[in-house]
Amino acid sequence: MNILEVIWGILSESIRIFQDMAIYLLLGFLLAGLLYAFFPEEKVIKYLGRRNIKSVVNAAILGIPLPLCSCGVIPTALSLKKQGASDGATVSFLISTPATGADSILATYGLMGPLFAVFRPVATFISGVLGGTLVNFFQRPRAGETAPRRISGKVFNEKNEYKHNFWEKLRITFTYGYFDLLKSITRWLLWGTLIAGFISYAVPASLIERYLRFNFLSMVAMLIVGIPLYVCATGSIPIVASLMIKGLSPGAGLVFLMAGPATNAVTITVMAKNLGKRIVTIYLLSIALSALFMGWLLNLLWSYFSKAHQEILAAKSSMLSPGLRISGAVVLFGLILLNFLPKLKLKKQSIILKRTKEAISARGYEVK
Repeated sequence: MNILEVIWGILSESIRIFQDMAIYLLLGFLLAGLLYAFFPEEKVIKYLGRRNIKSVVNAAILGIPLPLCSCGVIPTALSLKKQGASDGATVSFLISTPATGADSILATYGLMGPLFAVFRPVATFISGVLGGTLVNFFQRPRAGETAPRRISGKVFNEKNEYKHNFWEKLRITFTYGYFDLLKSITRWLLWGTLIAGFISYAVPASLIERYLRFNFLSMVAMLIVGIPLYVCATGSIPIVASLMIKGLSPGAGLVFLMAGPATNAVTITVMAKNLGKRIVTIYLLSIALSALFMGWLLNLLWSYFSKAHQEILAAKSSMLSPGLRISGAVVLFGLILLNFLPKLKLKKQSIILKRTKEAISARGYEVK
């Protein structure tokens, strides 16, 4: 077997995985755009200001469908904090938002079936509520901490903001979903797909069975790997799906999907600086404990529904017709190219400009 055969094998598996996800990602980006346009951040501030369980639950519910990564969620969460959200609500939002999203839920359904797709956001919700509740219980109120300013039951900021009409919001839906959001996760999505293709092609099932055969040890291993690593909620799905096909338990896969997107070294550092070390400790412990428990619970449920879900994992593409899968992949890849064409054009213009300056300089003229 030569190097070209290996490269082609990895690319073939990556393309197949990309086709399996494409339609679900396109639907997810549309839903994410609708959420962004019709339910903007400033409208939900009033639900997060109290230091109680209701604010924590509200933050988890609001965070689950939002398609923000573990780094992208930081400015949003800190903005919520500055505008009056409690520490517990802020942590609940930080846990629940990056670990899942509208796009990743649909992609999870496409690659791992309905049980995993339903269980993942439920587990994320429980993790967020647990973390926020523990923060509210152990964190002392800070001096000068105030609630958001309310007038007639509403929260107001100091800006006189322009209100978009329906058609403008619809334009924002497509612009955000299929351009801004897609562009922000494209790199991680493509890398995740390539890694999944490598795993699917090169990693033998006996390797997983030999070193990760014990459920609890495999979950702890996925937790240790996932916490410092930066992966997005969508880009990590094909990796986990490929590992599960090779023999990784679904519980261990869930642990990685909860811990990986929700945490990374950057998030931990920024949180420690802005919210304090105590909150960061509670944040990490709540993610670790809830991920291990929910992973154990998923293994129990999976064994009960094992036959149906093993068939889904073994033949994921049968859920969609070949024509629909290929069409979705072409459209998604076309959107990715459209997102990066302006950057390629600017790069090409800069190269032409550089060569022009070099040619002028070679003739003895000064170029400023």
